[in-house]
Amino acid sequence: MYKKSILYFSLILMITTSCKPEPTKEDNLIAKAKAIHKRVITLDTHCDINVKNFTDSLNYTQELDTQITLPKMKAGGLDVAWFIVYTGQDSLNDAGYKKAYDNAMSKFKAIHKLVEDIAPNDIELAVTSDDVRRINAKGKKIAMIGIENGYPIGLDISNVEKFYNLGARYMSLSHNGHSQLCDSNTGEADDVWLNNGLSDLGKQVVSEMNRLGMMIDVSHPSKESMKQMIELSKAPIIASHSSARALCNHSRNLDDEQLGWLKENGGVVQTVAFTSYLNTEKVDARDKALNEIEKRVMDSLGAEWMPMHDIGKLPNGDDKDAYIQTFINMRTIVKEKAKSIKDLPPAVDVTDFVNHIDYLVEKIGIDHVGISSDFDGGGGIEGWSDASETFNVTLELVKRGYTENQIEQLWSGNLLRVLDEVEAVAKDIQSES
Repeated sequence: MYKKSILYFSLILMITTSCKPEPTKEDNLIAKAKAIHKRVITLDTHCDINVKNFTDSLNYTQELDTQITLPKMKAGGLDVAWFIVYTGQDSLNDAGYKKAYDNAMSKFKAIHKLVEDIAPNDIELAVTSDDVRRINAKGKKIAMIGIENGYPIGLDISNVEKFYNLGARYMSLSHNGHSQLCDSNTGEADDVWLNNGLSDLGKQVVSEMNRLGMMIDVSHPSKESMKQMIELSKAPIIASHSSARALCNHSRNLDDEQLGWLKENGGVVQTVAFTSYLNTEKVDARDKALNEIEKRVMDSLGAEWMPMHDIGKLPNGDDKDAYIQTFINMRTIVKEKAKSIKDLPPAVDVTDFVNHIDYLVEKIGIDHVGISSDFDGGGGIEGWSDASETFNVTLELVKRGYTENQIEQLWSGNLLRVLDEVEAVAKDIQSES
């Protein structure tokens, strides 16, 4: 009887084991990618914010309809988010500078409120690469601060140090429209320039950023501005959210000559997951198919639909912020509706994004390429539509054959290396003076 029982259970075990499917190649890739994703520090250099989401009652500890929150960062394994102090370009006069400065300070205050008051046990502010690694080792999420548009400096160069002391570790000197510091890439549209690159004040700001240890961001400035920044800077520069112009001819991307300058300078380009900077043809085809639906949804939300480039021209203020939020809500609704539409042109996705990474790596080397999303500022693609889907980028990199060391470089190593080098240059400058 005992032997029969042993034989019976052995037979059951053999049947059960033989019925268990072997892991597929896809299963193995996913398992490998998950392990790598958990070990490397994932860092996104560009996440816009709205100060209304940094209050005691409404904040990033909750599941908001924003693309980045703490729950989404945890779900997707995104370790570091650079929160952006963004100010749209406006009048170059005292009133404009005052309004821009106040806007910038409100965003600095919001970020500090998040890390100091709202969720200090979940997220901490970092200003150095050592901070990043120390905070990551504690299992907390990491906030860093970048400035998009130097316009809030006004004509007072001491504001650069004030912003640095508040935690800013990179800054672009312009956005959409020429600033008092430098020309914008948007000048390409009409070939009208204000400064022919950097203004005299802009040149002083570049030197001051070198002295302090703040990275210079060339994503929005014009090509001539970038050239002059590199000639003046004693430290490497970054493009915080740009892709390859050879693959997508948009003035926000870097052409091969600019990429060559950046490589020689020792900098890094943070490839951006922004649809119209990745594949214009796919964007145009899909937008055409969804255009009427977007208009109907906007109408139902009590607003008139307008193209993205027209939104950027709206006067800065609460009305513009409200419209942008309505537009984002509309896009969320349309995204759901699109799932049920047959024969819809494909969306720009993670494969398009990593195509740009591949191109940049081949063109200038793995040491000079990184990753950014531009979440809550227009960014997001199919497969990486918010921070909760961050793993999908790592998975695609694994599928393309990138090693763990290379993936670590892309996700954070290269950017943190530049930050270290900028900091070292600052120490040298300060010691000489």
